[in-house]
Amino acid sequence: MKRKLKMGLIGLSAAFLVACSSSGDKLTIGTDAAYAPFESLDGDKIVGFDVDLLDAVMKEAGLEYEIKNTGWEPLFIALKNEEVSAGISAITINDKRKKTYDFSSPYFESVNMILAKEGTSIKSAKDLEGKKVSVQNGTTGQEALEKMFGKNENIKKFDNNTLAIQALLNGEVEAVVADNAVVQEYEKNNPDKKLVTISDKDSFESEFYGIIFPKGGEHQDEINKALKKVIDDGKYTEIYKKWFGEEPNVDVLKQ
Repeated sequence: MKRKLKMGLIGLSAAFLVACSSSGDKLTIGTDAAYAPFESLDGDKIVGFDVDLLDAVMKEAGLEYEIKNTGWEPLFIALKNEEVSAGISAITINDKRKKTYDFSSPYFESVNMILAKEGTSIKSAKDLEGKKVSVQNGTTGQEALEKMFGKNENIKKFDNNTLAIQALLNGEVEAVVADNAVVQEYEKNNPDKKLVTISDKDSFESEFYGIIFPKGGEHQDEINKALKKVIDDGKYTEIYKKWFGEEPNVDVLKQ
């Protein structure tokens, strides 16, 4: 997910860390199940593209695992403390994170996209200037807008994308900027809201998600080799089509 790690987070109870730790020979994989269609809760079950991909990768690697809904920021702390073996949660690979964590090869290409109401005058990112726009706090969507327009009061930050989109529906903002898969999923599943998505790849750069590991942690090579095999043998394409209804561009993941 294209969300920045907030380095200032403090405090995690010992009980929570124990809940995130490995159980026996099983590896514990952390996630933040609040980011459909990648990971979300269906009752008490975690479902999504990332979840299905992880299952295929771990089966290919011959590793037993359990997935834990740690939450976003606690996931990074658990990784640093090696209380989880890895994390998968639409996490963008970037140089800042690579100083502290290791990553697998890329498994998903993503780019920010604009969500607005039908009839909007917004055609590209430059049209957002001077308009109120909502983002999830700590995301690369926020970063991109602040890079283009500077930090200003028109960029409305929310704790999650659900609230950011609700602000659009309520008329509090004129647009939302978030991951393309997230806004496209919302538009598709809510036709009654009469929304449109607007792509601007000149303003929003492509980014790639990866499985994240503690620095120098175990099982990275096994999991990475299994990920590459799943991409090469067609299983990745099968999972991708299930969740996104189209063929993936797997070549871009191999560059």
